[in-house]
Amino acid sequence: MFQTMRFIFVLLSLGFALAALLPAPVAVKPAAATDPAGDDADDPAIWVHPKDPARSLVIGTNKAAAPRGALVVYGLDGRARQRIEPLDRPNNVDVEYGLRLAGRRADIAVVTERYQKRLRVFRIDEKTGTLEDVSSGGGIAVFEGREGRGREPMGIALYRRPRDGAVFAIVSPKEGPMEGYLEQYLLEDDGTGRVRGRKVRAFGAFSGAGEIEAVAVDDELGYVYYADEDVGLRKYHADPDHPLAAKELAFFGRQGYQGNREGLAIYATAKGKGFLISTDQIRGNSRYLLYRREGTAADAHDHSEVVAVLEGGADATDGIDATARPLGRAFPRGLLAAMNSSGKNFLLFNWSDIDAALRRPN
Repeated sequence: MFQTMRFIFVLLSLGFALAALLPAPVAVKPAAATDPAGDDADDPAIWVHPKDPARSLVIGTNKAAAPRGALVVYGLDGRARQRIEPLDRPNNVDVEYGLRLAGRRADIAVVTERYQKRLRVFRIDEKTGTLEDVSSGGGIAVFEGREGRGREPMGIALYRRPRDGAVFAIVSPKEGPMEGYLEQYLLEDDGTGRVRGRKVRAFGAFSGAGEIEAVAVDDELGYVYYADEDVGLRKYHADPDHPLAAKELAFFGRQGYQGNREGLAIYATAKGKGFLISTDQIRGNSRYLLYRREGTAADAHDHSEVVAVLEGGADATDGIDATARPLGRAFPRGLLAAMNSSGKNFLLFNWSDIDAALRRPN
C-alpha cells in the first residue's frame, strides 16, 4: 500500500513539474466567429488577397462523407460566401500562391478528400473571391501502393520553393509506417491548365502511437513541421532535393500537453522571426503553445522553449492557421483562425489582441 501511494505521489509530482515548464496561459477573446461549417468543422486555411487584404478569405472544411462534406469559404466577417460540395470527408486544407497554370499565376487551395483517397485542387479567383475546381482527372491520387487506411489522406501543407517557384503538397495519411509516413507531391500544369501531382518522396519518422494529421510549412525558411500527436513535434527540410532532406532536424514539444498535439500554424514576421503555433486539444478550452520560429541564437533548430500559451475558448480545436499579414482595419497585424468543435465553426482571433494579452503583466 505504501509503495502504491508513493508511486501515485511521484506521478502527480511529475505531472505538476511538467505543467510548471509552461508559462501561465493567457486568455484572448475571438474577434469573430464564422457561420457553422455543417456537420463537423475541422481545418481552416487563410488566403490573403494580393491587392486588397481586407477581402481576404478563410477557407474551412466540413469533415463529413458525401454528399454533405464540403469546403466553406468565409469573409473576414465570418459570413459564408461559398459552399463547395459534395466532397467525400474533406479533412484538411491549405493555400499556396503563384502556381503557374496555363502560363498565368494562380493561387490555389488544396484539400484532402479522405474517402476518395485523393487531393482536390481549387483555383482562387481574386476578382470574385470564389473557388473553382482545377484538379486534373477529377483529383490527384495519393498513397498508391499502401493498404487500408494508409491510403486515406488527412493532413496537408503546401510549399512553394523560392529558387524556382515549384509548388509541392506534403500529405499525411490516417495510418502509416514508422519511417516514410508522409508523402510529397509536385503540383504542376497537366498541359490543359489543370493540376496534376507527381510523387517525389516519402519521408518522416513516426512514433507508432496515435497518428499524424497536422502539417505546416514555413515557405520562407524552407521547413516542414508535423505533429506526431501523442509524443511531439518533428521538423524536416521542405525541399525534397535538399542534401539533408531525409534528416530529422528537431523533435520537440514532448512535454506539457494535456491533450493531443493537433493543428500547426506559422505566424511569420520579418527577418525569419515569429512563432510556430501548436494546438493542445482540450475539451472546453483548447490551448495554443507558441514556440520561437527562429529557434535560438545558438541553434536554429532548437524550439524546446514554449514562450507563451494562449487560451481562446475554442472547444477541442483540431486545425488552425495564422498569418502576420495586415488584413485591413479588422486585423491590422494578421489573425489566428482556430476550429471550434462545439460551434462546428472557426474562431478568428485578432493578433493585435493576442499581442496585447501577451504584453499584459501576469
